[in-house]
Amino acid sequence: MAKKFHELIMKVFPHPLIAAFMVVYVAIGPAQAEDSPPAVQPAQIKSQPAASDVRSGLVNDWLRSQSSSFSAWDFGGQFRARYEHHEYLGPVDFSATGGHSSDNLMLLRTLVHVGYSPRPWLRLYAEGRDSRGYWDEPSPNPDLDTMDLHQAFVRIGNPEVFPLIAKIGRQELSYGDERLIGQSDWTNVRRTFDAAKLRYEVEGFWVDGFVSRPVIVWNGHFNESDDQDVLSGVYASTTKLVPWQESEVYFLSRNTGRGSPQFYGPSPDPQGATPRDIYTIGVHLKSSPGKLGGWDYNLEAAGQFGRFKETTAGAPVSVSGRNLVQQAYAAVASGGYTWTKLRGNPRAGLEYLYSSGDSNPTDGKHETFDNLFPTNHRQFGMMDIFSWQNVQILRFMGSIQPLELLTVATDYRLVWLADTHDSFYTNKGARRGGLAPTDGTGYGINPNSSSYVGSEIDLVATCAIRRYTSLQAGIARFFVGDSVQSSLAGIGGARDATFVYAQFTLNF
Repeated sequence: MAKKFHELIMKVFPHPLIAAFMVVYVAIGPAQAEDSPPAVQPAQIKSQPAASDVRSGLVNDWLRSQSSSFSAWDFGGQFRARYEHHEYLGPVDFSATGGHSSDNLMLLRTLVHVGYSPRPWLRLYAEGRDSRGYWDEPSPNPDLDTMDLHQAFVRIGNPEVFPLIAKIGRQELSYGDERLIGQSDWTNVRRTFDAAKLRYEVEGFWVDGFVSRPVIVWNGHFNESDDQDVLSGVYASTTKLVPWQESEVYFLSRNTGRGSPQFYGPSPDPQGATPRDIYTIGVHLKSSPGKLGGWDYNLEAAGQFGRFKETTAGAPVSVSGRNLVQQAYAAVASGGYTWTKLRGNPRAGLEYLYSSGDSNPTDGKHETFDNLFPTNHRQFGMMDIFSWQNVQILRFMGSIQPLELLTVATDYRLVWLADTHDSFYTNKGARRGGLAPTDGTGYGINPNSSSYVGSEIDLVATCAIRRYTSLQAGIARFFVGDSVQSSLAGIGGARDATFVYAQFTLNF
């Protein structure tokens, strides 16, 4: 029986690592309690992990139950499989003539890590990643990067003894709500940096100083960081200033030289971020869970200054190749209420978001906000259309937990351009850390068109089927507005877009 089962697993999951993980899961999984807590939702994830960094998973928990000698070790990983179906989302979103009207993707991602802490003040960590995409995949393929190094760092320090901690090596960076710096977990290839970070941490307060370079994904080659793109900054957080909220302030610097490659691998003609020296100063205020009864709020505002070199194809002659003055800003404000005494703890919320666009492309100023290196999927909708650039969004939010292991959430967004003299920027550009307007053959700049882009409705259900596993499914629909319709009228017209997915996650 066991032999037949193993053969079946190998047929369904041809990747040997995946097959092995599924065998382990089925063998050990039923032993987990049925009343295990549900999987953590994105809004609950802290911006910085605990000092121990030891993750709960099948391997770690089992080894620790066998012997205390494994307490200094951290073995485990994650396997994720996601099926996606797209309609009218292609090289030119919403256009029936911009690519396949219907696409199907199968995305597989495997992370395997090992950590070792021989002393409380020393931690060594390494993590490998295998990302694969199948079926209607583009070329170059942003979802494909087989067998590469994801993280490898050493951390020195113990805040319980001395408040300074150093972390050096390839690592993920994540701050605040990840609107400007995040790991981009939704993508099949999560973002990492080659970085050096120093933290000062005492009770109720921490501050990070870091310098980093984003790692370029290049399938078939060892991923190296972009030596033409440097992200550095200081980020501080405290719960002492206002006892019912987390208060954060930050100063970030992005300095990009000539020849920065595109995010998905070097090419003879670099297509990455253009030269710039952009400085971002901001503040983030977020209510602490349970401190205000059922109420919660989230506020963030950021301003940018510096210089931006306009080298985009089609730029006006008056500014092409010139150093433009960066003058941009962005803000978001949200609030909500959770009925904790009602079954399912239903929550309703409202959010308004704004980011500046360039009001005059010939005046020597660059007013488009730079989204830096964000996790936009969490903030801008399931369909990954938008970024924090030249946009204003009114968002209605709702969620409920009808069963202990089931959470259902829905969002409805109304979207406008902040300025019709600037482009419609998509999340495709923000993923690689660049300002990327939509394809000029579709949208371009249409100052005389309506600013209303359209609306998106999302519905997501998450089920924690076991302590270490979860299933998630979602459906989204985008209804095109006047701006899209007028922009695409000359190339076949616009279509509403649909996105459906189902995802399985195993933490082993």
